Amino acid sequence: MTPDMMKISAAVRALAFVEPGMRLGLGTGSTAARFVDLLGQEVKKGLDVVCVPTSEATRRQAEALGIQLTTLDDVPFLDLTIDGADEIDKELRLIKGGGGALLREKIVATASDRMLVIADESKMVETLGAFPLPVEVVTFGLNATRNMIEMLAADAGCQGDIKLRVAGNGKPFLTDSGNMIFDCHFGRIEDPESLDEALKFIPGVVENGLFLGIADAAVIGGRDGISVLSATYGEEAEAS
Repeated sequence: MTPDMMKISAAVRALAFVEPGMRLGLGTGSTAARFVDLLGQEVKKGLDVVCVPTSEATRRQAEALGIQLTTLDDVPFLDLTIDGADEIDKELRLIKGGGGALLREKIVATASDRMLVIADESKMVETLGAFPLPVEVVTFGLNATRNMIEMLAADAGCQGDIKLRVAGNGKPFLTDSGNMIFDCHFGRIEDPESLDEALKFIPGVVENGLFLGIADAAVIGGRDGISVLSATYGEEAEAS
């Protein structure tokens, strides 16, 4: 089974979590896009849902499929967000933001009663950090913010190249909110919670790609089939 087939199988399984009348958050990225395509097919068959996209790319895709969309201003509480991830560990801690939508993804996910992650098995890791951690920053004081990231990350046990993300046109990549992204090549993040707390102290940092204590379940597509993992945050989170 190819990685793309694994993504599709995870997206298909995720549909079982969707119920008529739900308010859904729609993720961003290649695996989330597979789910949005499948959701669009169900909407054409009569499924009644209303959705909040986490990026302009997802919004355009969902609109083209006839999926009813809203905003968090009009619907501030969602039932479920379904999104992908760049890395997932066994505690369902995530690195997200490879597609540049980490800020909106985290806002939507935390506005949801539950977050379901869909991914292929290559995204499962023992320790986060092989995928560069995206850190979204404001454009003002860029070098000062980078220096602060480097210093406070080192205090949290993380070191490595911190590179400004560049778009295909050679200019700095801009998020949908008009911010820039530093990709932090730390290699290993032994203590994600400490790093997350350190990054929150930096005024120029808008958000970082560590999603900790947010995902409730994950659907992982693998060569041997689908596995559904549940997180425990104080009490057992049941995956249906």
